[in-house]
Amino acid sequence: MAVYGGRTHSAVLVPLFTDHAGRLHAVFTKRREDLSRHAGEISFPGGRRDPGESLEETALREAHEEIGLPPSEVDVIGALVPVGTVATDYAIYPFVGLIEPGFAWVMQETEVAEVLELALDDLVAGHSLKRMVRRGIAFRTDVYEVDGHMVWGATSRILTDLLNRLEVGPRRPWRLERE
Repeated sequence: MAVYGGRTHSAVLVPLFTDHAGRLHAVFTKRREDLSRHAGEISFPGGRRDPGESLEETALREAHEEIGLPPSEVDVIGALVPVGTVATDYAIYPFVGLIEPGFAWVMQETEVAEVLELALDDLVAGHSLKRMVRRGIAFRTDVYEVDGHMVWGATSRILTDLLNRLEVGPRRPWRLERE
């Protein structure tokens, strides 16, 4: 198994559902502000792999622990490109799962402040490249902003991969030249 920029293997679930109006949504968590790592950030439910479990099992277990989504309620339809993190040295393996709309979320109160159901078309509309500074280092990165919530970092890279695979992602100059 290849390592994608991190020594600690982890997995996330990218839960997707279609609402009654036919809009496709992704489910995110907003992490608590008092956490020592990634405080207040928006992410997909996930975490470190436990010994003896597959990465898909990790994603499903973590989604159950963090937002109360039972693995039996998820139809895993595939995986996205793994991404690495610089600050925490993680290799994150994303799995995409379909769920039914209207699920009653049960948040893990020690870690999750809020569950966000964001429509993919709103995320695309809220896309921009933004200059950010973290740990004294400036960089430009894709961000998605919806209703005052900003998705960036590894979660943004996972989201960009998903949106591009669905062919609804943010347009890039190289994509425009080909089209």
